[in-house]
Amino acid sequence: MAAKASLHLKASPHSISKLPKPYSPAAASAVALPIRRLRGATLSATRISASLIDPDGGRLVELFVPESEKGSKLKAANELPRIKLTGIDLQWVHVLSEGWASPLKGFMREAEFLQTLHFNAIRLENGSVVNMSVPIVLAIDDAEKSRVGSSASVALVDERDDVVAVLSNIEIYKHNKEERIARTWGTTAPGLPYVDETITHAGNWLVGGDLEVINPVKYEDGLDRFRLSPAELRDEFERRNADAVFAFQLRNPVHNGHALLMTDTRRRLLEMGYKNPVLLLHPLGGYTKADDVPLSWRMKQHEKVLEDGVLDPETTVVSIFPSPMHYAGPTEVQWHAKARINAGANFYIVGRDPAGMGHPLEKRDLYDADHGKKVLSMAPGLERLNILPFKVAAYDKTQNKMAFFDPTRAQDFVFISGTKMRTLAKNKESPPDGFMCPGGWKVLVDYYDSLSLSDNGRVPEPIPA
Repeated sequence: MAAKASLHLKASPHSISKLPKPYSPAAASAVALPIRRLRGATLSATRISASLIDPDGGRLVELFVPESEKGSKLKAANELPRIKLTGIDLQWVHVLSEGWASPLKGFMREAEFLQTLHFNAIRLENGSVVNMSVPIVLAIDDAEKSRVGSSASVALVDERDDVVAVLSNIEIYKHNKEERIARTWGTTAPGLPYVDETITHAGNWLVGGDLEVINPVKYEDGLDRFRLSPAELRDEFERRNADAVFAFQLRNPVHNGHALLMTDTRRRLLEMGYKNPVLLLHPLGGYTKADDVPLSWRMKQHEKVLEDGVLDPETTVVSIFPSPMHYAGPTEVQWHAKARINAGANFYIVGRDPAGMGHPLEKRDLYDADHGKKVLSMAPGLERLNILPFKVAAYDKTQNKMAFFDPTRAQDFVFISGTKMRTLAKNKESPPDGFMCPGGWKVLVDYYDSLSLSDNGRVPEPIPA
């Protein structure tokens, strides 16, 4: 079992497990079985279909320069004004280039930016609406704006000054930071991680345009083979004969409560009449705040979860979602859901306080814990996505395992918060049996053990997993 589940399998570079045995074409065809849409108050009849959900706008918009044109495009790019990308800018280039934000064709121009801020959606030329809740923009300062001058195109370069992409037919407009922050986060309180990292000290201008990526973004961290594009994920789901794909977004280690939710979701989909629902376990791989567990350690922990059989490797695809994390609650969770539509998911599991965080100044949550799932059920452009509300799981002392909370015997349950989990791991203490698989818990303990204080009292970068 461990060999099948390993993240390092070479036989199938697009997944962490071997492909299941194909079932008959008849079983994969559309099944005329009416079900109800799992969307809170909005319940409508639908039909089970083996085909994957269409991307927003009808097709994936990939923004790569064809191999045959790379030489001439690079030569032309070397003559253009240059804009240096930050690490997070590069992550957004990655997101755009693979079509996660389809039908966007590049960094937002002003009209797209304003629609995103004010409507959480973009209206297409045909009048249809697609969800877009977080601005995907590129900031430049006065000096860069001056260097661009009247040029219609700019070259985007990485920290080594190597050309990554070209932005054409550009539009430069004012970067109203306060409006952007207030409308994205619902507050301008100091201490918002993404704001401090990318907006506060960014330039006062935004530049949008059509993106052409010459050199696809790679991170050379040993994890690139798990950064599957929407097109690659769709290919994988097709190979597995998936007739439903349910996505689980996470930025934390997986405990058995998460696993219970995912396995129960598959059970429910089978009961509806689906023949082969596949789980997309999709950890966020872009920027996260300093106290989150780094990606390399999370991936190692996820590996152990599958090795130990907590999740079934036959029906699970683990891949890395390249987006940076905003911690913008109900606004950001729409982006997380929309991007998974483009990857082929037609069901999305939403939990308590998705994409949320504590208030940066006060001892309370920044967002209402239930607003994320309520917003998803009403969000413009997400009508095609089936929302699966998170069932509350807790540790059942009578069964010594994680179970769905039963309020009629509340005294039998213990809620182990993320803070409590981190404290136990830091102190090398074991959680109750059945909370997390032993291999996964050891990874978490090893991570916190790597965070020894340096001589000046500052916490250094963790040792890579």
